[in-house]
Amino acid sequence: MSDMRRRKSLSIFRPTLPTVSTGSSDESSTGGGNSGGGSILRKKGGRPLSIFASRSTPSSPSIPNYDVANFEKVGLSESPKLRSRTLHKGGRASVFGSLRSLRSSEDDDVLTKTESKASSTNEENDLQGSLQAGLFGSSVLHHGEVQTMGGMFRKRSHYLVLTETHLLRFKGQTKAAEMYPVIPVSMGRSSGHRQSMGSFGSNSDAQSSIMSDIVDGIALNQIIATSKLDDGRPYFSIEVSHLEDATNRASSMSMQLNDPREADLWLLAIRNAAAKARNKHGYDFPPAMLAYIARALEHYRDYDPRHFQLFRVVQRTANKSVSRSSTDDLAKLNSSTCYLAVGINSVHLVPLKRSIDRSSTSSLQDLEAPTSFGITTLSSMSLQPGDDTFQLTFRVPLQSTFTLFLASAKAKEIVLWIKNRAEYLRPEWVHQPFAFFAPAELDDDMALSESSEDEHKFFDRTLIAYCAGFNVDVSRICYSVDYRCEDAPCFRLLKPFGPCYNALELLAVIRALRYNESFTSISFAGINLDVLQGIYDLYGVDFDALYTRSGVATNLPNQEELPLLSQEIRALALKSRRLRRLDFSYCLTRRHRSGTDIDTKACGIPEALVPLCKKTLTNVDWLVLNGIRLGDSDLDYLVDAASQRVCHLRALEIGNCGLSVHDIDVLLSTLAVQESTMEVIDISGVQGRFSPELFQRQIGYFGHIRKLNLTRVQKTAGPESLIAPETLLTWRLEELQLSQTVVNQETVDSIAAYLASSKSDSLHELGLDQCGLTGKDLAIFFSAMNRDRGPPRDMHVSASENRLKAGYQFLFDIIGQNKSPTHLTMRMIEFEKEHHFRQLVQALQKNTALKVLDISKASLPYDAGEETCKELQKMFEKNSSLEELDISGEQAHLDSARFGIGLNLALTGLKKNNTLRMLKIEHQNLGMQGANTLAEVLEANNSLVEIHCENNDINLQSFTVLVNGLQKNTSVTYMPSMARDREKSLEKVKREIQAINNSAELVSPSGSSSIKRSFTGVMSGRGNRPSMTQTNINPIPAYTEQDVKAAVDALHEKWNAEVARMQGYLARNYHLQHGLPWGGQDTNENQRPRTAETLGDVLRSVKLDSTPTLEKELGLGWIDEKPDVTPKKPPAAFSLPEE
Repeated sequence: MSDMRRRKSLSIFRPTLPTVSTGSSDESSTGGGNSGGGSILRKKGGRPLSIFASRSTPSSPSIPNYDVANFEKVGLSESPKLRSRTLHKGGRASVFGSLRSLRSSEDDDVLTKTESKASSTNEENDLQGSLQAGLFGSSVLHHGEVQTMGGMFRKRSHYLVLTETHLLRFKGQTKAAEMYPVIPVSMGRSSGHRQSMGSFGSNSDAQSSIMSDIVDGIALNQIIATSKLDDGRPYFSIEVSHLEDATNRASSMSMQLNDPREADLWLLAIRNAAAKARNKHGYDFPPAMLAYIARALEHYRDYDPRHFQLFRVVQRTANKSVSRSSTDDLAKLNSSTCYLAVGINSVHLVPLKRSIDRSSTSSLQDLEAPTSFGITTLSSMSLQPGDDTFQLTFRVPLQSTFTLFLASAKAKEIVLWIKNRAEYLRPEWVHQPFAFFAPAELDDDMALSESSEDEHKFFDRTLIAYCAGFNVDVSRICYSVDYRCEDAPCFRLLKPFGPCYNALELLAVIRALRYNESFTSISFAGINLDVLQGIYDLYGVDFDALYTRSGVATNLPNQEELPLLSQEIRALALKSRRLRRLDFSYCLTRRHRSGTDIDTKACGIPEALVPLCKKTLTNVDWLVLNGIRLGDSDLDYLVDAASQRVCHLRALEIGNCGLSVHDIDVLLSTLAVQESTMEVIDISGVQGRFSPELFQRQIGYFGHIRKLNLTRVQKTAGPESLIAPETLLTWRLEELQLSQTVVNQETVDSIAAYLASSKSDSLHELGLDQCGLTGKDLAIFFSAMNRDRGPPRDMHVSASENRLKAGYQFLFDIIGQNKSPTHLTMRMIEFEKEHHFRQLVQALQKNTALKVLDISKASLPYDAGEETCKELQKMFEKNSSLEELDISGEQAHLDSARFGIGLNLALTGLKKNNTLRMLKIEHQNLGMQGANTLAEVLEANNSLVEIHCENNDINLQSFTVLVNGLQKNTSVTYMPSMARDREKSLEKVKREIQAINNSAELVSPSGSSSIKRSFTGVMSGRGNRPSMTQTNINPIPAYTEQDVKAAVDALHEKWNAEVARMQGYLARNYHLQHGLPWGGQDTNENQRPRTAETLGDVLRSVKLDSTPTLEKELGLGWIDEKPDVTPKKPPAAFSLPEE
């Protein structure tokens, strides 16, 4: 029986023999195959291990090597020997013995005394030591008695031995000395505990007995971290954490010492030995573990193999005050082992993968949600010099900070990698916005991630990183970059799809723009910034906003007390050297949540920028505040900036800001200091009336003015001109806006004199909407700007909603004489007689100066006649200068402005036109006939690039005709998808069905078929609805909701198919025009749908005899179920209305 038990023990141990190394016996566990028996040795169940790599340290003299072959030979001999308690009946077959052997050291001492009755020879003791040295290392690096605690063990004294491969715990010094002779034998009572075996008949008995002396063993290459513990107790503690990949179980051992120097020696020795072991063996994560981590990161869309690093760390809570009444003090310092994964934009703490236990339903979920922190939210990072601990602190704006207390043998690599990723995500930031505390000897030798050139200085990369850090949807951020505007390129934030931007979305955009020097102008025009106004970040200070780009403190007072909007705007202007222009037009509503206006409080924008301008800390000199109600303090800041010549203001746009004439007088008189640099002034919408004399004197100071906006500015009563010709002739204006400003005859003469002068040659924009001008006044302007024998004046004149009917003849004659500007807008002209409109069309036939003409929303007394439409057709054929034409109508509740059905004939003239590139023809009720005409034009015209034809009662049949015409066209790159027409068409279908249901009554079978025929006629627009045959049965709806839904769904599918086909043609044309290769295939003539038959084929799938309506009819006996041998027509189907 004893032999069988011995062989059972040997059979358990023997499979691990091939893993025993000779020589120094360093374990060569690499990759994920660290599941051998020599990884962790203890009496109860395996503890996790961990493998990393670092530096090496010299070792102590080693014990002679033991030959594994001789060991196997000796193991085959048999001699009687007392069996240890681990081999008693009921014990576990384990190399560490049973759990009963872990009860106490006193029990082990008694056992040792019992077993020592049979003494052994010195050679057998040497064999025992050599055996253990081969398994656990041969060189003793450090040893001593300490108090330990870990796993299920309570605090007790053990003797620790550190070798080059393991950290071993013995029951006492005598046990350790028996294995390693270099350790002196204890002189106390330990001699009585020294294990002495007279003989053992097999090596299995020796191994079982010897290993029972080892309480625990930790492989050095599986140590995760070695760190100090601050538990508030009067001793010095060290924690050694390790992880075993084979079982994916983590464990830790705490060492408590009374001498701080001894604690430092242990800490240094363990760290150096573990580093040497990791450097020698290395480590590769198992593929299954990498897949587990990848799935966790893909949930956050943060996984990319090129930007991915994985580490094993120990996370510890910050609890430093431990109750003294507890017997397990260190256990209250909660710590857990996890994976730290650095993804594209975030740092993730991923829990260890749970092992699946089929007997427990709670363990079936083996993928736990990781905790993620955006790298852009990192506020501080510190690395401790004495151990493996480090700290990461994160803070999202408007939220409290969160600090991770971590420990890892790879702490240096972790902090350097995160620092590298932060610099990669913010490559334009001169100073990263987080504090970095690290030992002076830390060498940042990590190579930075390579970055290729980017068009916008990696703005997209930084924006995505901030959105990930702030946990906002980056797909909601919409922006454009304008390269044609003044001070280009200009970044324009656009409105999102759906609700307005929230605070974190706006902060992500503004932070991404900080330090970016690819934009000269930044515009938030029309974007609601109310969510940032008046709120304060109570959880921390943005320290980066306190310093200039070069790192010099701004020393501006009350910086921390500013609202969040002011702080962000100040930082934006402070960090970019290229930024010159900031546009905040209509971005603040300045209203309380209750709806009342804010009159006295500052909006915060001048407060943020003016101090920087006064200290020359920014290059922003163009400030746009249009549409923001300014408070008294805002005006004070603007006056302060205007009075400082060092501000070098170039433009000030404060239109519709609720300022009075008195406020503008004060501001203009102070702004005279900037007369050498001021180029743009916008004071539109001022409240009150100017004195022409005082206003001309104030505005006359600025001799370099280029743009002047006096929209909705009123003057006092009198014949004086608002701006005298003498003042105008001192300027070289590029833009003059006088819309909604009453222009008297003196002002007309003043403007005409300026237009006739060469000083106005630079003028390109003249706004005269709603100025009360007559056709004769406009003719005077056109005649004055004309240069004899010169090219047409390259200018845009906007003269909409004026009294042009007074002096039509003068205006049309000037246009016919080619004395018009190149761009002309005359919307909402009311032609009292049709022949007036015909005169305009005839003038356009002769004109060769106009390139862009907008006469939209023009109204005629009635639909255009045949003669007028023929003239319009000739204009399309003969005009050779127009490139853009807008003849859209207007659909109002009480009136409509359209040319009538005769426009379809006029459009045929576009077949011969080869200059028009954009045509706008909305709200003209084209219908099916107009769609056919446009389709013919598309097939013949090769100059049109854009066609805007929404809101023209286009149904599915009409849209299909347009798309068919687009197939043969190779120039059009834009045509709308008719979303509004689609909606109206489907609503019309629903109304027609409802009308039939409302009038349907219970009829005979023949009556039922008549209902179907009438419905088909209505849906196709043919004929009237026939009367229903009445019976004595109560009426019920002819069509159910399922019928209606099926018809609408079929129409939706057809619309989607046609839209997709149209987009394919447009993409093809775009590629052809830009010389790009086109890989798509055009639809053949035989494959494209035929309009009428295609609609029938599509809607035939929604037959009335296959819906619940048929079931009702069959159930009530309305339909004869007997087969009919006579040929029948196809069943009726839904059709679209026709015009």
